Amino acid sequence: MAEPVLIVGSIALDSVETPFGQEVEVLGGAATYASIAASFLAPVRVVGVVGQDFPQGYLDLLASKGIDLEGVRAEPGRTFRWVGRYDYDLNVAHTINTELNVFEHFRPEIPEGYRTTPYLFLANIDPTLQLRVLDQVNKPALTASDTMNFWINGKRDQVIEVLRRSDVSLLNDAEVRMLTGTANLVTAARQVLDLGPSCTVIKKGEHGAVMCTNTSYFAAPGYPLEVVKDPTGAGDAFAGGLIGYLAYTGDASDGNLRKAIVYGSVLASFTVEDFSIRRLERLTHDEIAERYQRFHEIASFEA
Repeated sequence: MAEPVLIVGSIALDSVETPFGQEVEVLGGAATYASIAASFLAPVRVVGVVGQDFPQGYLDLLASKGIDLEGVRAEPGRTFRWVGRYDYDLNVAHTINTELNVFEHFRPEIPEGYRTTPYLFLANIDPTLQLRVLDQVNKPALTASDTMNFWINGKRDQVIEVLRRSDVSLLNDAEVRMLTGTANLVTAARQVLDLGPSCTVIKKGEHGAVMCTNTSYFAAPGYPLEVVKDPTGAGDAFAGGLIGYLAYTGDASDGNLRKAIVYGSVLASFTVEDFSIRRLERLTHDEIAERYQRFHEIASFEA
C-alpha cells in the first residue's frame, strides 16, 4: 500500500496566454499541480493558503482526487494570482504580473496528523518557509525540494541549508548552473550532491530530465507530443509524479528512482496538453500506464 505524501507550496489562480489560447483565473500553483499528479500514485496531504475569494469548486475538485485539504487555510483577502505569457518557445515563461495577496504572509503550520508523513515534497516557496516545514515534521523517509533562481540569488544560504536536509533536489538547468557557478551540467549536478542530497534531478523541459547520484547518471527523454497548449505547472507535475511513485513503491534505490523520473515525465507530458489542470482532471490510470510503456520503447535499445 502506498505511503502518504505531504506537499507544501502555493495554490493560485493563474491567467495564462500562449500561442494556442488564453485562460483567465484558472486553478494553478505549484502545490496544486504536484498534488494532483502525485494523487494518481499515493495519498496526498497539502499545506497551503487561499483567500476568501478562492472558488469552492476548485477545493471540491482537489478533494475529489482524494487529496487531504486539512492543511489548506482560507485567510481574509485575495488568493495568490499569477499572470503570464508564453511565445512559441514554451520553455520560457514571461511573467506579466504577480499578486502575492494572502500568500505574502503564508507561514506553513503543519497539522499534527501530518507531521509523521513519510514522504515530503517542498515545492518552490521561500526557503525560509521550507526550513520552517522541516523543523515541524519528524524525519521523513524521503524529502524532495524545489527552488527557483529568485531564491538562489536572494537567499542562497537558506537554499543550501534546505539542500543539506533534502534527499532529492529538483532544479532546472539554469538554476543548477546559477547555484554552482558551473556551466557543465554533469559537474554542476555533482557539486549539488556535495551540498547534501543523495540525488540531483535536473529538469530540462521538453528535452526531458537527468538524474545524478554519487554512483550513477541517468537521462530520460522528453515525450514527443503533437499537442502542447500550456506548459504551466509541468515541472511541478513532474515532481509530484516522481515523489508519488517513490511513495507508491517505498523504494528509493537507483533503479526505482529512474522509474520515478519516467513517471514524473509521463505526468508532466499530460499536463501540457491543456490549460491549467484540465488534462490531469480527466486523465486515467490506463493512459498513464500506456504512456509509461511508450517511454520505455522510446528509450530502449540493444547494447
